[in-house]
Amino acid sequence: MEGAELRCTVAVEEPLPGAQGPRRRVLRDALVVLGRNELREPVLRVIGGGAAAAPLSFALGGGAARLFTRFAGEGRAAVRLGPGGAQLLLSNCPPAALRPFLRLLRLKLAAGPRGAPRGPRLLARPPPAFAAISPLQQRDLPGGGEARGRRPAQATGVARRPQARLSAEQDAVLSAVLSGKSVFFTGCAGTGKSYLLKRIVGSLPPQSTYATASTGVAACHVGGTTLHAFAGIGSGKAPLEQCIQLAERPGVRQHWLACQHLIIDEISMVDGKFFDKLEAVARAVRKRDEPFGGIQLIICGDFLQLPPVCKANEETKFCFQAKSWRKCIQINMELTEVRRQTDKTFISLLSAVRLGRCTEEVARLLMQTATNRAERDGILATWLCTHKDDVELTNERCLQQLSGEVHTFEALDSDPVLVKLIDAQCPVGSRVELKLGAQVMLAKNLDVSQGLVNGARGVVVGFESEQKGLPKVRFLCRVTKVIKVERWVFKGPSGVYLSRQQLPLKLAWAISIHKSQGMSLDCVEISLSRVFENGQAYVALSRARSLAGLRVLDFDPKVVRADPSVLQFYRQLRSHQLLTRDSLHTRSEVDDEKENRKCS
Repeated sequence: MEGAELRCTVAVEEPLPGAQGPRRRVLRDALVVLGRNELREPVLRVIGGGAAAAPLSFALGGGAARLFTRFAGEGRAAVRLGPGGAQLLLSNCPPAALRPFLRLLRLKLAAGPRGAPRGPRLLARPPPAFAAISPLQQRDLPGGGEARGRRPAQATGVARRPQARLSAEQDAVLSAVLSGKSVFFTGCAGTGKSYLLKRIVGSLPPQSTYATASTGVAACHVGGTTLHAFAGIGSGKAPLEQCIQLAERPGVRQHWLACQHLIIDEISMVDGKFFDKLEAVARAVRKRDEPFGGIQLIICGDFLQLPPVCKANEETKFCFQAKSWRKCIQINMELTEVRRQTDKTFISLLSAVRLGRCTEEVARLLMQTATNRAERDGILATWLCTHKDDVELTNERCLQQLSGEVHTFEALDSDPVLVKLIDAQCPVGSRVELKLGAQVMLAKNLDVSQGLVNGARGVVVGFESEQKGLPKVRFLCRVTKVIKVERWVFKGPSGVYLSRQQLPLKLAWAISIHKSQGMSLDCVEISLSRVFENGQAYVALSRARSLAGLRVLDFDPKVVRADPSVLQFYRQLRSHQLLTRDSLHTRSEVDDEKENRKCS
């Protein structure tokens, strides 16, 4: 039953009379079920510890039970059964399953018993000692019938943002991942790859799931670390034997052995030779001959975007060209529904540019944007640069040209010694300097329904006199908001969680094309004359939400190009995708038929 069951690790701590400490039992891969006993009181039943172990039941009646949910986002929570009572420590829970479980538990506790059990009648069936709990009813909410029309999360004070529904394509990818398959999913910019990846991360057990990406900023978006940091083999250019020795170091080896699900985002920038080296290292360290040492791979990215960074004299080798790619990836899926842009003309233009096609119509539309007035309400267009040095110089110069006082905001890091590592992975710096009139953009989703998303553009219109002088920003989405400190959490190389608390703002007169990946920008100005990579022009153009918010300067059709080997890979992928979907559909029908036979 959705929300009433949870698969996780449970540590049961029970006080012992006269003992100095509680008795502690740890049940791994346990099933926790929320139900009711014969008195109609809520009960937690823990099933685990082997087939012969009897289930453990803990009554939650009396109103003394307390929930501790501060670390629910990390897959941890605790249930205390009252003063001096037992305590259940839940860990390694998929966050996407833990949150609805805790919400249901909180509401059932607030509702109390379903009413006193009726007195015994002649020949009446005795009430069950345990029954799975019913779904949420209106009477469970505070106020009963009077609470009609109020959302449960609001009624109990549990803040919860509405979660967008997955498309059929996204749901198929998630189902494949949860079935244990190694999956590569791709799609053009704006098809919701990043959103889907976060849903996947939240649906897997944290202790055996390692989220990585080819860059630090991309890794931060999924709450993980860089692929190189996870692997622990440096650049991977050393001989295989030396790489295995590096991975055998105690701290690194522990992660390789604990990993059951490895997520890799922005796969297009991972070198194919490095991927082959990782696959061989995984088999050697884990001492298992299965592909990638038996680790399930969840790989995401678009090979038609930015390629691996290579030296001038080196040949680019994509991951799909790696020798081990085919034996490691069981299912390939491409997302096709574009969600970032809604203008069909712009979507068609971007699709052509992604494939390296620059027709006369595409060139005409892009050259027309040179006269667009992208500025509005004092918010200037962000200049997308091919080189990061141009970004730093532009932002520093523009900030200095503004009159008025500089307001400086220092970050609070979990480990100041690792500030350089945190800088590499966090989208905001350790110091944010602002002035009145500074052009800024959000670096985190704050309120999707209002348009306050990662990449939303705005201008600083004031500073609060209290609360440390927090900045007030007017955004293009017509929302003016005081921006408060937010927290980013990600894993360090040793697996320890690192965090940074800072304003989710960055200067936005200019931003590099590399750093713009994953963003949706309201107004963009692009100079494509210095484009030097395949797919770079497409990445820049696809950041814009619309043609009206885009201004392209010195356009040259020659900058629109795509790697021929990548185009061939996608042609093959699409020709096989229909067969894969038919296979999955047929397999699902066969499973349903088997289930029906069991039931009949």
